Amino acid sequence: MRSEREMMALILGVAQKDERIRAVWMNGSRTNTNAPKDDFQDYDIVYLVTERESFIRDPSWIDVFGKRVILQTPEDMSLFPSEYPDTYAYLMQFEDRNRIDLTLVPLEFLEPNVKGDRLTVILLDKDNRIDPIPPPSDEDYHVKKPSAAFYDDCCNEFWWVSTYVVKGLYRHEFLYAASHLNSWVREQLLQMLSWQVGIETGFSLSVGKSYKYLSKHLPEETWKRLRSTFKMDTEENIRTAFNETLQLFRESSKLVGKHLGFAYPDYDEKVTAYIEGLKSR
Repeated sequence: MRSEREMMALILGVAQKDERIRAVWMNGSRTNTNAPKDDFQDYDIVYLVTERESFIRDPSWIDVFGKRVILQTPEDMSLFPSEYPDTYAYLMQFEDRNRIDLTLVPLEFLEPNVKGDRLTVILLDKDNRIDPIPPPSDEDYHVKKPSAAFYDDCCNEFWWVSTYVVKGLYRHEFLYAASHLNSWVREQLLQMLSWQVGIETGFSLSVGKSYKYLSKHLPEETWKRLRSTFKMDTEENIRTAFNETLQLFRESSKLVGKHLGFAYPDYDEKVTAYIEGLKSR
C-alpha cells in the first residue's frame, strides 16, 4: 500500500505539472484531528481548474493515480443523479486499498466550494487567489441540539412508520416490514440516540457518517440492545427487533425530552395500543 507521503506527492505532482489546475485543497477525515486514523481513510481532494471539459473528454488522465478496482463518476450517473452539477468528481478505489475522491471545481465556483466545508486545508494555490481560511474543524458535523418541533417530528415519524411495520408483519410481507423497520423507524431511533449522546457530551462532538461513532458514546447495555435489533432474518426476529426498537426509542426520547424541556408525545400510548391490537389478531 502506498504511504500517505507517496499519495500526497502524487496528488500535488499532477496538479503542479498541469496548467489547467490552479489550486488544490483537501477535506474529509484526513483533515479532522478527531477522526480515527487508519488505512481506509479516503483522500478527499479538490482541484480548482480553469475548465472541466478537456478533463472529461479524456478520462485517461486519471490513470496516473494508480491501478483501479473501480471508478464512479456521479455526474454521469442516471441512477443517482449528482447534487453538484457545476463540479465533476472521480471516485477512485485502487488495488492497493488507497482511495481518492477527486473533484474538479471551475474557477468561477471557488468561493462556495472552498468555504463550504470547515474541514478544508489548502495544499496548493498557484495564483494566491484563495483568502486565508480558519484551521480545520469538525464543528459543523457535531450533533446539533434539536428544537422542540424537530424533536416532535422525530417522534411522530417513528411512531407513524411503526404502524407500517406491524401491518407488514400482520400480512406476512417480510420485505415490507423489514424495509420500514430498517430504513425509517431505525433512522429515527439513531437520531434520538445521537441527541442523547449530544446531551451527555454538551453537543461537542460528531457521531460520524451513518452514526459510525455512536457506539463509542452509548452505555454498553444500550449498544448491545441496539445491535440486537439488526437481527431480522425471520418474521419472528423482526418482531423481536421491532419490540426492542420501540422500547429503546421510548426510553431515549423520554430522556431527551426531559433534559431539553420538551413534552413527550401522548400518541406513543395510542400507537402502542394499536400495534398490540394488531399483534394479537
